[in-house]
Amino acid sequence: MLEISRDLVDQIVRHARADHPDEACGVIAGPAGSGKPNRFIAMINAARSPTFYEFDSADLFTLYKEMDERDEEPVVIYHSHTATEAYPSRTDISLAAEPGAHYVLVSTRQSGQNEGPYEFRSYRIVDGVVTEETVKVI
Repeated sequence: MLEISRDLVDQIVRHARADHPDEACGVIAGPAGSGKPNRFIAMINAARSPTFYEFDSADLFTLYKEMDERDEEPVVIYHSHTATEAYPSRTDISLAAEPGAHYVLVSTRQSGQNEGPYEFRSYRIVDGVVTEETVKVI
């Protein structure tokens, strides 16, 4: 189960809406070994695509160096889907490289950049196996 604050959920959704119609992406870091997401890091989708996201390699290197210095790890890796449901695509599954992370997907297909309905779901992706998990907003 993913336990996440309302504030972090709102930040993810705001980022997804702001980047729509392109996919948004980012990380929520937390203290290493805690499983607790607490530091929101919006990333730039280097692909600038409505159907694919890619972290900029230099930005990702800087982020991992910073997390290492702060004794953090990526607790949540998130991105948005702009025209489809909040479920990992084959590409998402093949690129999932953090077995301990929660992979959060937000779909903005119903409301785009506007206020309105969205889907917010979380998954564990390990060795190509996708398991949806409960999200508890605190």
